[in-house]
Parts: sequence; structure tokens; C-alpha cells
Amino acid sequence: MQAFQVNAPQDYRLVETEIPDAAPGEVLVSVAFAGICGSDMHIIHGDNAFVRFPRITGHEFAGVVESVGEGVEDVAIGDRVCIDPVINCGHCYPCRIGRPNVCTALEVIGVHRNGGFEERVNVPAGNVHRLPEELGLDAAALVEPYTIAANVLDRMQPHPGDRLLILGAGVIGLTILQVARALGIEDVTVSDVIDARLDTARQLGATRTLNGAEQDVEAEIQALTDGEGMPLIADAACVPALLPQMLRMASPAGRIGLLGFTPTPSDLSQLEVIKKELTLVGSRLNNRKFPEVIELMASGRLDPLALISHRLPFDDMPGAIEMLDHHPEKARKVLIQIGA
Repeated sequence: MQAFQVNAPQDYRLVETEIPDAAPGEVLVSVAFAGICGSDMHIIHGDNAFVRFPRITGHEFAGVVESVGEGVEDVAIGDRVCIDPVINCGHCYPCRIGRPNVCTALEVIGVHRNGGFEERVNVPAGNVHRLPEELGLDAAALVEPYTIAANVLDRMQPHPGDRLLILGAGVIGLTILQVARALGIEDVTVSDVIDARLDTARQLGATRTLNGAEQDVEAEIQALTDGEGMPLIADAACVPALLPQMLRMASPAGRIGLLGFTPTPSDLSQLEVIKKELTLVGSRLNNRKFPEVIELMASGRLDPLALISHRLPFDDMPGAIEMLDHHPEKARKVLIQIGA
């Protein structure tokens, strides 16, 4: 069968591999669609400290169960499914308190073990989520990025009437926007420096957009809130240098959700945090958000297909990587069709 394998930083290609058998406690999924994520690009660039090469990447995917391993009872051959990539141990401190997405022995499908950019992949049965008839396999391949959005919003604990500022209108910023609106947050401001992305944000329900290359975002937020600041700020730009501005733009008792995965330090004014009693929360992957997002998609409250800018066959995978490397501004979500 065919698989997309990263052998080393900047060394990737389509390869032929053996079709695996369904291992005990696992299911073999025939992959239909998989999305290319920014973290896949980090692996290709050698910027992910957790990956070990060679690695078949891909953690956003959906398909059909082809076979089941010994001991699997809740999943059947022919089930249409998507896969939560978070694998946890179940007994460490984070797992014991209901935070398995930061398990001390965390494994992520597509990072620590082979992922969905192959025609068939073995996954733990507990990570498989069956799909309702209303949800197509193409849309289901994008459940995972929406769980990232649902997780950071949950970490920020919105109150009724809270306003939200999203920094960055890339794929994650747009998923946060959609999930926020689906959850009832009515006033959402989105900031970016690319007009095309801001156009998309308005189409997906942003109350207003700000171009940080042309406008003073901080001044605009202060004017909008009569100097009070924003109760909720989601950092989907993931630029460490923006943290001091986020602290200034946050309202007293505000919550800031951080998603960036970079070791670059940020300047942090303790005075700004303490005088406002701000809450800064990190958000990693998702904490059992798949059922919630699947229900939101099936009900029509989320429109994942609106994120897709390119649909490409598996053979074009190397070209898709080249495009994202050299012309990222031309793409939102690139969806790869792997199987029928």
C-alpha cells in the first residue's frame, strides 16, 4: 500500500509499505481523507522534538473500519469513523484528574506512532469515533482541528455575554471562530495581517475584523470596549512577542488561551497579570472533545467544508507540501483524498 513518509527533516516521499494486520485492541482503518496540519509541516521542517524518524505523519483523518483486532467489541467492520490522535496511559496524575491530553506518557498518532497519511492504519479501538449518517468522511477528517478550538475555549471558561478576540485567522483561528459562534459567543473580533483571511473570517461569522498591518489593534480594542479590555483572548497567531500586548488588551479577570508550541521566550509583566488577576491557560491537543464536535458538525452548527481551499489526490501529496512551504498564503485547509 501507499504511504507518505518523512525520513528526516526535508526528506519526504510516497513509499510502498506492507498492509498491517489489526493488532489486539486495535482496528485497521482504510483511510478516505486526511488533512494537512501546521504540525505536520513542523515535523517535515524538523521542528518537532517528539517525533522519531522515519514517520508516517497525519493526525486529521477519517475512513472506514476494514478489520478489528482481538478483544474489540464496540467497533465493527464497515463503520465510518474518525480518530482521536491522543493516546494516554490512563493512570498518571493528569489522567487521574481528567486531563489525558497532557498525559505524562502521551503518544500522538502521526507523531509518536504512524498516522493517517497511508492507505490503511492501525489505531486503538478507544480512539475511534463512529460517525452519524449526516456527516461525510471529508468533513469528518476535519473533526480534529475543531477539537483544538473546543479545547482552548473550554480552558478559557466563557461567561454569558463575553466578547472574544482571536489573534490569527489561519485554520485554527477560523475553527475557534466557528466553535465560539456555535457555542453562543456572539461578539467575536478577529485580527490578522492578510486581508483574504479576514474576508473568510467575516464570511464565517466574525463580528468585526482588524488588519494588524494597517490598524492599531490594541487601540481599536480599547475603543471598542471603552477601555475595559477583552474578557477572552485566543492566541491563534502563536507569536511569542504578542504576549505583552495580549496582557494589556485583556480585561480585568480576563482569560488568555495560548496555543503556540515554540520554545521562544515571551516577555511577561507580572504587574499586568496580578493587577487584573488574569488567567493564562495553555491548551494542548484535545481533552475528549470529539463527541462534542461531531455533534456540532452533524447538526449543521459547524461548517468544516468552508475551511477547505484545496482537495488533492494522494499522489499530489509532495506537491501539496511544496505549496504550503512556499505559498502558505494561498491555502487554508488542504484535504488529501487517500481512498475511495
